[in-house]
Amino acid sequence: MALLSVNDINVYYGAIHAIKGISFEVNEGEVVTLIGANGAGKSTTLQTISGLLRSKTGSITFRDQNISSIPADKLVSHGLAQVPEGRRVFLQMSVEENLEMGAYTRPNSEVDPGLERVYDQFPRLKERRKQVAGTLSGGEQQMLAMGRALMSSPKLLMLDEPSMGLAPILVDQIFEIIQRLHKAGTTILLVEQNAQMALSVADRGYVLETGKIVTSGTGSALLADESVKKAYLGG
Repeated sequence: MALLSVNDINVYYGAIHAIKGISFEVNEGEVVTLIGANGAGKSTTLQTISGLLRSKTGSITFRDQNISSIPADKLVSHGLAQVPEGRRVFLQMSVEENLEMGAYTRPNSEVDPGLERVYDQFPRLKERRKQVAGTLSGGEQQMLAMGRALMSSPKLLMLDEPSMGLAPILVDQIFEIIQRLHKAGTTILLVEQNAQMALSVADRGYVLETGKIVTSGTGSALLADESVKKAYLGG
């Protein structure tokens, strides 16, 4: 059963037609990835799903409800959480204060159990919980952004370029965390420049080129696909 269904969306930046009639779905319990070159429309797609941009056509259905016209700030309480490109943590606030901000749609009684769950997933954040977020490394800030999104108990976690700007060892750590969250039952929609890593953790993937989906398949099938290898995997 599709948890998220994107149907024929067209998105414009002024006169620029950024997303051209794409359709795809994410089923409960899956990791689905959108891969493609810079400017292919991956982040635009996520921003449209999360209500920051609007499609001229089509519909976006989440948990059997059309969410196309619901304001972005209301979507969090519907069970949708996005970890933005560039992390966007609150730099002057402590790690724990950042996490508490992620729980703003939840009742107070859920905040402490939520913190415990996040600290179980991210022991480094527990060690640093009183530290000001601006003093964390890039990898730690990425963990914090992911933990903050998880505080809203999302039904779908959307990750926008989680490995961007991170050293290779930290990229490995972030993808291990993605696999752990998946095993724990989190449904994930992943936008990622590092196609090799993304496809290796994804159940299914869609390849975007200039605002259109040009191919799709299981993660393993796309990893083995000659045209995908040539374009995105350096093969």
